[in-house]
Amino acid sequence: MDHTTLIDVIADEANALATAARATGPDAPVPATPEWSMAKLVKHTGTTHRWVLAIAASHEFANPGDLDLGLPDDPASYPDWFEAGAATLTSALSDIDPLADMWSWGVDQHARFWSRRMAHETAVHRWDAQSALGTQDALRADVAIDGIDERLENLTPSMKFNPAGAEALCGTGETVHFHATDAEGEWLLRFEPNGVVVSREHAKGDVAVRGPASDLLLYLNGRRELEGLEVFGDPGVLDAHAAMRSF
Repeated sequence: MDHTTLIDVIADEANALATAARATGPDAPVPATPEWSMAKLVKHTGTTHRWVLAIAASHEFANPGDLDLGLPDDPASYPDWFEAGAATLTSALSDIDPLADMWSWGVDQHARFWSRRMAHETAVHRWDAQSALGTQDALRADVAIDGIDERLENLTPSMKFNPAGAEALCGTGETVHFHATDAEGEWLLRFEPNGVVVSREHAKGDVAVRGPASDLLLYLNGRRELEGLEVFGDPGVLDAHAAMRSF
């Protein structure tokens, strides 16, 4: 997906997240992230947007602790605060060349990393927020396919946020195949002694997981389990590498 389309995804998903937050109120529990209330979820996502805005301003790393969040005293006002931050972020990203050099924690060291990362960050947290309503809209198939690509491309560097997951990326050559059933997308993960190797291909794995792209992305982000997905082969391979899904 291109930079402009991803910025549109940020805007749409941010609006849907804020709508869910207003409908439930700040104290509502969020089943998708049981340790968080709605207020904490909105604060987290809005803080992340403002952190990326600071990175976009300098093209260098920004210390999250130095941010002036402007967070309202009343958690009931968090959705308005969140939407304002999302609008400022999308405007700033729209004015930046996607190929401009920019610090990131991932593989891609260009501004386009952040439009992509924030599109998928916001989409997944929108899904989280809607879990408090009891009904969750699936992620758009094209968004989810790109989200899987992005997740797997950055799987190794993402483990700096989850050191326990680094070990889960190592193995003895066992393989996992993911296959989207509602859009074009197949991936093979091979767990080698020095880490995971990911390829975009149709290939037989020791275990295969098939399902809608949205469900596959949510599985890879630790938001759902295998129930409802088609699993062929040895699910023990997935169990052995489950820590890679913590992100």
